Amino acid sequence: MKLKYLALASIAIPAAPALAQDATASASAGATNEIVVTGQGLPQTPATPAYDNTTLDQQQITSTGSGRLDDALQDVAGFQQFRRSDSRSSNPSAQGVTLRALGGNATSRAQVLLDGVPMADPFFGYIPLSAIPPERLRDIIITRGGGTGPFGAGAVAGAIQLESADARDLGLFTGEAMIDDRAETELSGTLAPQIGDGYAMVSGRWDRGKGFFTTPENQRVPATVRAKYDSWSTTARLVEPIGDDLTLQLRGLAFEDNRVLRFAGANTGSKGEDISARIVGRGPWKIDALAYGQWRNFNNRVISSNSYKLTLDQKDTPSEGQGGKIEVRPPVGGGHTLRLGADFRRSHGKLAEDAYSGATGLKTASHFAGGTNTDWGLFAEDDWELGPVTLTGGVRGDRYTIRNGYYRSVNAAGVTTIDNTFPNRSDWQVSWRGGAVFHATKALQLRAAVYTGLRLPTLNELYRPFVVFPVTTHANAALKPERLFGYEGGLDWQATPGVKFSLTAFDNRLKDAITNVTVDATNNMRENIPAIRAKGVELTGEAHLGRFGFDGSLAYTHAREHAPGADLDGFRPSQTPAWDESASVSYRPKDRMLFSATVRHVGRQFEDDQETYVLPAATTVDLFAQVPLFEKLSFVARAENLFDAKVVTRNQAGSEDLGTPQTFWAGFRYGF
Repeated sequence: MKLKYLALASIAIPAAPALAQDATASASAGATNEIVVTGQGLPQTPATPAYDNTTLDQQQITSTGSGRLDDALQDVAGFQQFRRSDSRSSNPSAQGVTLRALGGNATSRAQVLLDGVPMADPFFGYIPLSAIPPERLRDIIITRGGGTGPFGAGAVAGAIQLESADARDLGLFTGEAMIDDRAETELSGTLAPQIGDGYAMVSGRWDRGKGFFTTPENQRVPATVRAKYDSWSTTARLVEPIGDDLTLQLRGLAFEDNRVLRFAGANTGSKGEDISARIVGRGPWKIDALAYGQWRNFNNRVISSNSYKLTLDQKDTPSEGQGGKIEVRPPVGGGHTLRLGADFRRSHGKLAEDAYSGATGLKTASHFAGGTNTDWGLFAEDDWELGPVTLTGGVRGDRYTIRNGYYRSVNAAGVTTIDNTFPNRSDWQVSWRGGAVFHATKALQLRAAVYTGLRLPTLNELYRPFVVFPVTTHANAALKPERLFGYEGGLDWQATPGVKFSLTAFDNRLKDAITNVTVDATNNMRENIPAIRAKGVELTGEAHLGRFGFDGSLAYTHAREHAPGADLDGFRPSQTPAWDESASVSYRPKDRMLFSATVRHVGRQFEDDQETYVLPAATTVDLFAQVPLFEKLSFVARAENLFDAKVVTRNQAGSEDLGTPQTFWAGFRYGF
């Protein structure tokens, strides 16, 4: 509660003086007051276009129907969470992020970085999406495929780089207050004053609401409740020059997220604290040095869908992650951009949970598990510009360890019935990537790339079973790391100023893919299958002509599991659509006035690896409007799922969960 009040204070306390200061600053603004220190990392390299990249700008990030980060990322076809639920009505542990239909379980196969820091939970691998409000971001760079390279181990499906907005992007004060037709609320605010030659930023956001019924009306019982949610996050950031070419960036993040899923008492929650320090050097020898620490926790209560009593209380899952990265770009000349570096990540966690009889409500057992994973990486990459051609190539070596793993079960009488200690493992893995960009004309560039990658199994996959009643998915301490081999080719065509199209064809093969394999009607097992192969095409287009804009994205992926002799051989990975499309149109009559509409379509998916339970295709429409009132104050209106399309997010033998229904929001925005 103290942290929640701190988050609210970061919104409310600065508000009154900030409004006055902002007006004064606007009247007296001059070159001497302009903030020029950037809080970004090193710039993209010349060969970045060799890999399939998409960038979302601040307008796209902050003008969605829901006002949430996962909604903005849905505009990139091929982006996928394990389930279609958003970050208000899903279990947080299902918020694994992947790209290119390389799904199959709830762990992230895409590396998500916030200002260079990996955001995946150290135990589960999910992304705490509600802890990253979109209004704090300047842009998002999505690389689909591309292997690991300088992104670190874990980027087998690609990388999503979240870049925080600078003070000059935000202004001294920005804030927003919204309410929807169910009386749910959003409140956020950011203060970013100049300090010396740099700036500080403190920001907070609080979302809460009674939620909607995820259970269809004809399946509700007296124990059925709405998907209530209550989440907050607060961030502090300091960016200061410490020399002619060096900048220090310090960041702290704290968050808490509580939800109720389907039945009364089915409470789930996550919380965490992150700190990081980064030094960026922009002189002849370019340097990016980063160190971070993370502390997270998760809890979850499973309610029987038969007796509606508690069957499992995952009461405590503390985890921590520490790591860092250093990258150096020496001035080698000759058209070369050389990147040399090393990174490290340690993930440690444990769980304590109690099992109960669904019939009697009495505790039957207590389970304890945990372990530690580490990864040391060394990488080198070079871009070579040769007139209209840019070549790139890189190699990476990872030394990983999986150690101190255990699982223990104690019955109601306090007698240990299972006491497993798993052998330590370690190995070296080498990955590489290479590509080329050919500027055929001023308007057309051709590109090709080939790459490999690596992802370690998470502590969750190795040691923690989970229940989505009545199905239990069992952990597997013998899981091997996943390895990717992929290649792609494409073109980027700048038809006219403001009009651009990109087309990419790809073929990715994820070897030893970790998948939830069906054992029987009530049991699944995490296993390495020989491969998941995903091949397809991605098309993006944008047209910004005067005050009108269009942004579109389409992905078709033919993804199949390869496991000769197994029932799932030749089937599509669970929760994976073949078609995924998004299109937005916008109209900006004048500064800070914006009207936009977004149509999204997600094709048919299967709940399970046996292609038994179908999640039908779904098409939704969202609206956004911002109308300035006076000074920097605007009225904002939003609509989610305008036509109230039925979006099935879970189908277990006909027992369904649904996504967000038609929802209307209205409120005020100041400063952006």
